Amino acid sequence: MSAAKTKRVLSLSTLFPNSAHPRFGIFVAKSLEALQAETDWDVTVVNPIGLPPVTIGRYKALAEAAKDSREFGLTVHRPVFRLLPKIGGRLNPHMIARAVLPLVRRLHAEQPFDVIDAQFFYPDGPAAAIIARELGLPFSVKARGADIHHWGARGYGREALLKTAEEAAGVLAVCGALADDMETLGMDRGKITVHYTGLDHDLFRPLEHGGLRAKLAETFDVPIAPGETLLATVGALIERKGQAYVIKTLPDLPDARLLLVGKGEDEASLKALSKDIGVADRVHFLGSLAPTMLPPILSAADAMVLPSASEGLANAWIEALACGTPIVITDAGGAREVVTSPDAGVIVGRNCRALREGIELVTGRPRPAQDVAATVSRFSWSANGKALAEHFDSLI
Repeated sequence: MSAAKTKRVLSLSTLFPNSAHPRFGIFVAKSLEALQAETDWDVTVVNPIGLPPVTIGRYKALAEAAKDSREFGLTVHRPVFRLLPKIGGRLNPHMIARAVLPLVRRLHAEQPFDVIDAQFFYPDGPAAAIIARELGLPFSVKARGADIHHWGARGYGREALLKTAEEAAGVLAVCGALADDMETLGMDRGKITVHYTGLDHDLFRPLEHGGLRAKLAETFDVPIAPGETLLATVGALIERKGQAYVIKTLPDLPDARLLLVGKGEDEASLKALSKDIGVADRVHFLGSLAPTMLPPILSAADAMVLPSASEGLANAWIEALACGTPIVITDAGGAREVVTSPDAGVIVGRNCRALREGIELVTGRPRPAQDVAATVSRFSWSANGKALAEHFDSLI
């Protein structure tokens, strides 16, 4: 039963699932769902949808997704703002604020908010700052990794990030390492609170291996042979995630098979690479999958391998460990806050030799699945929602 509601937050998030991209930003939805269900905060979500002047191609489905709804136990509004693809980055915060303000003023007049929340630092943060200023309310902003590393490397982006952090009543980061990066960028470290991700322990848990690989082989038409080393990589198919490094290790791991979960702009080049180096028969592109499809894959795998160039704190790390599967990852973002014991796996350099050695080390010493899962027992959506409520409480 939901707690009695005594406070209200307006959460602005461009990172949120919609009908065109049902798994986009699902971790934001799960966090706000927990906040709504288990605390005295009432949550209203504004999920702005950016559309160019002409909605063709992939934008057609996005235009159809720009509908208000009730999802995850939350009221979700989806106003449209004008988007100029590839060139409109510096304009987006103002375009979002201009599109959202009439709606927010009306909602605030009907039932006042106590706090404005931005779930992504850019463009959401500067837009939330404008809205909060107009309504005379405190606002909070959360950093997740790519928003800081990508936009902080651009002059206007860094300026916007620092101004937003300075104006915000509170700042969140998904891990301590990201908070340190934010301090290096010029933000006040004392103002930043670490807010770890959550986890659905009912969904992500170790599954029995008996017959699991055979079921996977049938479901995805993947010829998994007895005794093979099964590797999984979960993440968008983009250079930053480093799937190419995993593929390049396979010639030196002749008994290994790789399952790639995710979609992205590098899919064609990764398929070409697999073919060029003669491992295409052992690399399988499974596409973007629903969360319910991940536990069987992760539980069946001997290791989840993700050599990212940068991260905040990847949900894929936590979900793999919760399924009893050790991880082989690079020293990116909060890696050292997750790999805190040998049971969790290893942190390696971002090169093929280090990656191969890490895979061999992890797969050569199997550990009980329950021991691996225990390394992430502290993560839950309930804890995440309650921590978010305490943070908002501190701002009013």
